[in-house]
Amino acid sequence: MTTASHTLSYTRAHTATQLTEVILGTIGDIIADLGISYSEFGRNWEQNESAIQAWITEGSLEQVILECHQPSGAVDPVIEFPVAYTSAGSGDVEFTASRARLSRFLAKLDRVPSGTNCKLFCTFSGPHAAQPGWGPGTRASTDGLRGITFGTLGRAPHGSAGMRYLHS
Repeated sequence: MTTASHTLSYTRAHTATQLTEVILGTIGDIIADLGISYSEFGRNWEQNESAIQAWITEGSLEQVILECHQPSGAVDPVIEFPVAYTSAGSGDVEFTASRARLSRFLAKLDRVPSGTNCKLFCTFSGPHAAQPGWGPGTRASTDGLRGITFGTLGRAPHGSAGMRYLHS
């Protein structure tokens, strides 16, 4: 009689990789749909990817925030990507529940004026490791903005990422 065995180990590092790809990929899609220049965001992709992945791996990242700064001084829209963690390693990897659903959501986003640029912020649930290219920053106020919750963008065994769109 012959037997075989297979062990699958899924670590938080795998979850961090999956969720980082979902968050940054969605941010890239949003920037394109809003008609904002992608050059600066693309130039910092590896640095942002490394930092966000490290913070998810350590469990300190609370959310990633994309702020759109218009030439008038208005900050609109603001898109938040909250990250939730689970202690259990069970569950399936799930990317955007429905890519078509996300596409329909993005198609409804208000366009922004030419010259709008983006800033990326992260908030934390506690102490976090320093990452190259990242430092303290001040978020713009979201007072007066209305929110629409997209729901879960991606899920993996040790966590999930969602999306909330704030606009005037």
